[in-house]
Amino acid sequence: MTIKEIATLVNGEIVGAPADDLYEVKKAFASDLMSDVLRFSMDETVLITGLCNNQTMRTSEMADLRVVVIGRDKQPDEDMLELAEDSGITIIKCKYSIFKISGILYGAGIAPLY
Repeated sequence: MTIKEIATLVNGEIVGAPADDLYEVKKAFASDLMSDVLRFSMDETVLITGLCNNQTMRTSEMADLRVVVIGRDKQPDEDMLELAEDSGITIIKCKYSIFKISGILYGAGIAPLY
């Protein structure tokens, strides 16, 4: 599934780095604990989180994530958006809860990370 398809499914807005039309997301992982994000290989994975700060971008960069969905109607600040652009990470901001975002993506065929 493409980043734009994910954004459409969750009624989200793409911010940060531009969406790569060729990047395919196959798995999802939902967490607010960035230490958990670093425990797994994140190839072809979207991170779903409510943590909206620079730590999210730094961790995503270390984990080689290309797309992060931020739920709960959290608004990334300019520093976070700049970090995302510099790291090539697309952010999808969304009003839905983490649970609802996860359910929508699972129902659309995105597999859990584990």
